[in-house]
Amino acid sequence: MRVLVTGGAGFIGSHIVDALVEQGHAVSVVDDLSEGNRANINPNARLFDVNINEPNDLEKAFEEAKPDVVSHHAAQISVRNSMYDPTHDAQVNIIGSLNVLQAAVKHGTERIIFPSTSAVYAKPNHLPMDETHPLSPESVYGVSKLSVENFIRLYTDTYGIRHKIFRYGNVFGPRQNPHGEAGVVAIFTGQFMRGEQPTIFGDGGKTRDYIFVKDIVAANTAALDATGDNETYNIAWGIGVSDFEIFDAVRAASESHVQPNYAPVRPGEAEHVRLDSSKAQAALFWRPQVSLYDGILQVIKHYRETH
Repeated sequence: MRVLVTGGAGFIGSHIVDALVEQGHAVSVVDDLSEGNRANINPNARLFDVNINEPNDLEKAFEEAKPDVVSHHAAQISVRNSMYDPTHDAQVNIIGSLNVLQAAVKHGTERIIFPSTSAVYAKPNHLPMDETHPLSPESVYGVSKLSVENFIRLYTDTYGIRHKIFRYGNVFGPRQNPHGEAGVVAIFTGQFMRGEQPTIFGDGGKTRDYIFVKDIVAANTAALDATGDNETYNIAWGIGVSDFEIFDAVRAASESHVQPNYAPVRPGEAEHVRLDSSKAQAALFWRPQVSLYDGILQVIKHYRETH
């Protein structure tokens, strides 16, 4: 199968590319390397150094790659940055995604796999939240992702391109940027390993649903099959973990004794997130395998090997 991965030099996308190559697919990567890392790109994948907001260049990449499936992981991923610069978030996440959709339709792509986010949900009226939970994003990032979900459904109805939409929990794992604005496990790991004092925003009681990147990859490779098309799925563990619990787990795994610094909660951040992924488990024959602590150990191992 011919698969094109946008953002394939980035954290999640590069792991997906590795798995697809290993499975024998013909894999192309669209990434302008503004956020991604060339070193992450599998040597058996073809790189198109293209920005998704350059539609003519994107068209040429699609024309050459002729993808059966598009895994669209190019994105602006920071909730915080989306609140400070909503125009940039919309340009990348909405306009860029429309460019990808247009190219996919024009060049006969059969299926698009789109990573959305738990940030599309309203404040929880029950936990865990399933896919029918009310939607009312509290951040620009959540609004932009929900907008693209709706565009994808429209393109399915209008043009027949099939889709799977995945609402990820908080993904963590090797290759996540320890200097970025997103990915608290990577950020804490980098700070502990450099002997710095990590910051917890709020009182440490906010909870998130963490999932290791290899479990995300397994969901994405399962999505290549036609089973369960044109549906939306939560992809998460279903376990709420507090900010302080994450701090404590990363501190223990990194053998540090540093105490946290506390700062005010940042705009756009939800108080509690826990997702019900039973729909994905039933439809895609997928379930998460890697525990939080085992995943943290892999992050620390990777950090030590690369720094």
